[in-house]
Amino acid sequence: MGAGAGADIWLPSINRAAGPLYLAIADAIAADILSGSLVGGVRLPPQRTLADALGIDFTTVSRAYAEARRRGLVEGRVGQGTYVRQKRAPAAVVASGLIDMSMNLPPRFHDAALTARMWSGIADLETSGGLDLLLRYQEPGGAAADRAAGVNWLRRRLPAVSVERVLVCPGTQGAMLALAGALAGPGEAICAEALTYPGFRSLAAHLRIRLVEVGIDGEGVDPDAFDAVCRTQKPKALYCAPTLHNPTTATMSLARREAIVAVARRHGVPIIEDDAYGMLPKIAAPPLAALAPELVYHIAGLAKCLAPALRISYLVAPDARATARLAGAIRATTSMASPLTAAIVTRWIEDGVADAVLAAIRKETAARQTIAAALLPAGAAIADPEGYHLWLPLAAPWTRGEFASRLRSAGIGVVVSDAFALAQPPEAVRLGLGAAATREDLTQGLRIVADLLDQSPAMSSMVV
Repeated sequence: MGAGAGADIWLPSINRAAGPLYLAIADAIAADILSGSLVGGVRLPPQRTLADALGIDFTTVSRAYAEARRRGLVEGRVGQGTYVRQKRAPAAVVASGLIDMSMNLPPRFHDAALTARMWSGIADLETSGGLDLLLRYQEPGGAAADRAAGVNWLRRRLPAVSVERVLVCPGTQGAMLALAGALAGPGEAICAEALTYPGFRSLAAHLRIRLVEVGIDGEGVDPDAFDAVCRTQKPKALYCAPTLHNPTTATMSLARREAIVAVARRHGVPIIEDDAYGMLPKIAAPPLAALAPELVYHIAGLAKCLAPALRISYLVAPDARATARLAGAIRATTSMASPLTAAIVTRWIEDGVADAVLAAIRKETAARQTIAAALLPAGAAIADPEGYHLWLPLAAPWTRGEFASRLRSAGIGVVVSDAFALAQPPEAVRLGLGAAATREDLTQGLRIVADLLDQSPAMSSMVV
């Protein structure tokens, strides 16, 4: 522990065997700010004084102070020294040493009344659902009440959907597992965007399904590229995310959606439509399933628009026969969605909590996009104001690996393009705006990203 508020007598308590020494010192600064041992405005020991006291070299302390500055913990004053910048270290930094922009999840909103409504709906299930929610199995496609609630939720995107075509699945991954296995066997091909969701990549590898790259542009899947793949590869399906594509943020226009549907119809290729982000835009183009209901399998997960931990998604099949076949696939793979979590979602949809949560997520998303637009260099990131992730192409001489490595050393986690690429990855990274616990944490992280973009790899490198 530090020595308290004395200006030049603070000494960090560090574990010299735990990793790089400069990071241990920066972490000690963060911990002592949190505990109150260091308070705002306190002057830290001069770098050489601290180096001598710890018996280490001057450059290690210099690098530690630079790391603390990058985290927003301290500030340098010309001719005066280094001072604590704030009273408490941001929670995301103190808890793990990392501001996580690698996870793509809804931003946390701060609405005590809405939070209370969410928990109240869960508590009410004790009397309305009883032990059957814990001690009974249900049909693999979900109970009738849960499927009906799913229809009510989906009708704002798919007005003609019916209960006979809806299945309740254990998350989008569970829906994709049942669906991909039903449409393609080992060695057969499913085509997907050149940059595609990593969860579908891993699922295809597990099922030994070949993924065939389809070229993309600023609107997503290129119709001509899709047509060429259909002619040469004879795929069993197309997997795509037409709205707020992960990672590029692209959204297909209505004309593009109609062109993709036309190609699929011409070749008789079913479409797996991942509509994970489809509820986020207030006004959105119709899903592919609304344009070609006989051809499209529509997956509407709730992780990105309500609550990731509930692991519930709705799978809309083209007809009742396909629904029955997929219910069998769910039984064979994941058995069923959790009755308890499905009941929570149903209650939230019925009492209006789901709509309120969606509105709160939209509001917080807009605020975080405003922060990103203000802090990042103009034109640096590709973004949609209604989504909560950014796609950041990198200009030479930066490479994606080096950029991500420098960010990690500064306490920022991002995802490099390799996670999404079916072929040669571009020099780019994805930044999630939702994982940071607060707007302050996000602001701190984006400032570090912006500072790094203003430097070259050589300038940002510090060799001890």
